[in-house]
Amino acid sequence: GLHAGWKPLSLHMRMGAATFAHFPSSLAMLTSLGVFPSHLAGRRLLASMSGVSGVGEAISTTRARIAALGTPTRPPARLVAVSKTKPPALLLEAYAAGQRDFGENYAQELIDKAALLPADISWRYIGACQSNKAKMLVHGVGPGLVCVETVDRLKVAKALNQAVASSLTRSKIPLGIMLQVNTSGEDSKSGCDPAEAPGLAKEIVDSCPHLTLAGLMTIGAPRELAPEEDDPDFVKLAEVRQAVAGLVGVPPDSLELSMGMSGDWERAIRQGSTSVRVGSAIFGARSYPA
Repeated sequence: GLHAGWKPLSLHMRMGAATFAHFPSSLAMLTSLGVFPSHLAGRRLLASMSGVSGVGEAISTTRARIAALGTPTRPPARLVAVSKTKPPALLLEAYAAGQRDFGENYAQELIDKAALLPADISWRYIGACQSNKAKMLVHGVGPGLVCVETVDRLKVAKALNQAVASSLTRSKIPLGIMLQVNTSGEDSKSGCDPAEAPGLAKEIVDSCPHLTLAGLMTIGAPRELAPEEDDPDFVKLAEVRQAVAGLVGVPPDSLELSMGMSGDWERAIRQGSTSVRVGSAIFGARSYPA
């Protein structure tokens, strides 16, 4: 029989059998982890995989660099592997290296991958969040969806709250959310205005009992900074956290700061990030379907 943590594998899903063409041979480890079934079909699948992508090594290297930035008063930040447009094969190699937190930008892609991949993965939605997609996302992913990091309007929060309340698979497990804050003021970036964030947070906490305010998130503007310089977007998000915590009535440190991506995550951690979103440094440049 299948291992309890492994969801039924269908090679006829929308992503198709082609996604398994380049499974790394190192994924033989997954059988010993109990992720793959040990029966003959599972062994045949593993035996057919070849090639090494380097994802596992990149995970290990990044984790070591994150650990080196930890201090006695600041535990290591969470590494979120941003896997949008990447085939499940590469996510499984990251999984074999111990990675459990994955970030996805597209609701349907996340739903498809969650149905295909191990049940103990923690999925974080980091794409644009629309209220009309809330039910599909929450019901489609189930309890594996631990956080939606891109909430920037009360309407979206209320839609997510209602989706959790009506979901049979979550069993009323609260959904973590983060407020996305547009710290750079760019029109091209989503997120609420920094000045509006405390009031929005208070409204969400007061009106959405099935959501948990986990923290704040920003993308920020790309900047050329000297190594010792602070990124003003990260400074701003920390300031907004202080204001949000004061109005909501929680300690500032109880709210996470999701900031820092492949190009600037080390600076972000030095400035207090508790969760970094790293994609291309782990999986290579993104490949978008034609």
